[in-house]
Amino acid sequence: MVALKSVNHSSSPFESLAAEGTAASAVTDGSRGSERGEESRSQRYLVAKGKGGPLRSPFETVIGRDERVRILDTDLHPWRMICALQMRGPTGAGAIGTGWFIGPKTVVTAGHCVFSNFFFGGWASSVEVVPGLNGQGSDSGARPYGSATSTRFSSVDQWTSTEDPDFDIGCIHLDEALGKRVGWFAVGALPPEYLQGFLLNVSGYPGDRGDGLEQYHGRNRALRVSERRLFYEIDTYGGQSGAPVWIQEDEDSQPVAVGVHAYGVGGTPAALGITANSAPRITPEVLNTFIEWVGQDGGWSEG
Repeated sequence: MVALKSVNHSSSPFESLAAEGTAASAVTDGSRGSERGEESRSQRYLVAKGKGGPLRSPFETVIGRDERVRILDTDLHPWRMICALQMRGPTGAGAIGTGWFIGPKTVVTAGHCVFSNFFFGGWASSVEVVPGLNGQGSDSGARPYGSATSTRFSSVDQWTSTEDPDFDIGCIHLDEALGKRVGWFAVGALPPEYLQGFLLNVSGYPGDRGDGLEQYHGRNRALRVSERRLFYEIDTYGGQSGAPVWIQEDEDSQPVAVGVHAYGVGGTPAALGITANSAPRITPEVLNTFIEWVGQDGGWSEG
């Protein structure tokens, strides 16, 4: 196990949920939020559940037929827990990304969405978080839950010091408890052998379809699970960095995030001999860090 240090972070009052033991002991509780509770048709028909064979043969980041599907009912669970991000750097340069709630005021994303020497020359200056964004416009149809802008971010030392892709995780701290309304993902630090063969879901805001204003979902099985990464055959594109990678055991189970999407095929080590996109995996120490970040924002009962 590698000790992760949260950058600019004080000690957490929360006991770790990621102790060694059964898979269930390493899963936090999710929340459906206080908003509309009816079932999403997209959730019923699109979200991949359980384990099984591949849904299709391997492909690169997006090649041939693009099988991502646009989510139209982004105001419903679980899609509203996923956020479009509008990032700004110190020079005013902008970029787009994706994030997702893990608590009332805490949004997880890729580390390079909040700290990147390439994009920002260091830390981002500000990030606008838009839960369930659904197209162009500022009305309630496009932005059913409004937005919040933050200048408070966290990452881990292995990312900010060396930008190691295995630790490409970050966090946006909000002043407003938007997560109380939209809900937040359960998060699981699950063993590699448990995740192998699971059907994975990735949903976010790509730049090639909808210019980062529309949410697109893809699904396929876990192709390879390493100590710190998840590799999968799911279409993604720039702007989906930071999207949740989640599993759902069956129709009645809650979605459980198990990774943070960050890379296309160029981020897959050639030595693996596979063509796949990938995510830093949520390991016990990463889950501990997430719990610290939620604690930094007042915990799960905040708001």
